[in-house]
Amino acid sequence: MRTQIDPPEGSGRSRANGAFHQRFADEARFIKAWFENPGATGAVSPSGRFLARAMARCINVDAPGPVVELGPGTGPVTQALLQRGLAPERLILVEYDPAFCRLLERRFPGVRVIQGDAYDLATTLKGVLEAPAAAIVSSLPLLNRPDCDRLTLLSDAFDLLGPNGVLVQFTYGVTSPIPRRKPGEETIPHFSAEASQPVWLNLPPARVWCYRPLDGPAACKVNRAKAMMVKFRAGSGRVKDEFLETCDRIETEIRLARDRVRLDIERRAARVRAARTMRPAMDLLRRIGEPRKRR
Repeated sequence: MRTQIDPPEGSGRSRANGAFHQRFADEARFIKAWFENPGATGAVSPSGRFLARAMARCINVDAPGPVVELGPGTGPVTQALLQRGLAPERLILVEYDPAFCRLLERRFPGVRVIQGDAYDLATTLKGVLEAPAAAIVSSLPLLNRPDCDRLTLLSDAFDLLGPNGVLVQFTYGVTSPIPRRKPGEETIPHFSAEASQPVWLNLPPARVWCYRPLDGPAACKVNRAKAMMVKFRAGSGRVKDEFLETCDRIETEIRLARDRVRLDIERRAARVRAARTMRPAMDLLRRIGEPRKRR
């Protein structure tokens, strides 16, 4: 099923103008929301359509169960999900800003909008989900929150997902927005994380991360592989430190040898300049000391 979101009437130019005006209005709404609460909004611009499509491609629309979107804002990812073929009645939006909630209800009829805190999913979605979710799509500004909040969100999301569910999250950073382990702990978490290629056409460029829970032998296998990777990185870190120390020592020795050569050249040059300066006086002394020839 493919849901048409764009206006069905009007010429191509009028539709383009309408999309431009809608985009401009959404930009203004985001800027206003960001000024009022920068920690909750996290961006001054909604996600671009290329990033929204990249996030929607991570969803299997044929998988059973509802799809939960966290922090939809003005709805660019919502639109991409519906255009991908997701039925509106399967989509549940969790938005904190009441103004955005009213906008989403007008813009996407048939989609359920819940006004609540996405960082407390157990309370916000209590009595809402009738079946395990097929996917959870998040546009939350995770980098604005401490690690404990991000890990709690991940745990709550996994509790709501079905066996093959996925948590999709985008970030403007270069590393995973959800830490791979709790601060101060060396244990490997029971989830996999996969990042997309950068979406260069989004401004600023972003990556899409997919998180899936792991159980049983698969988790053990991944954990062993990751534990080996941790040891390898620790060993490579020591090798790198030793290499840098060796480079520093060699560079210091070369600099000292260069300084010694420079000082020796300067001393020799000083002696040559002194000799050139004293030569006329020495010649005069020699002429004075020579006996005069008798005529």
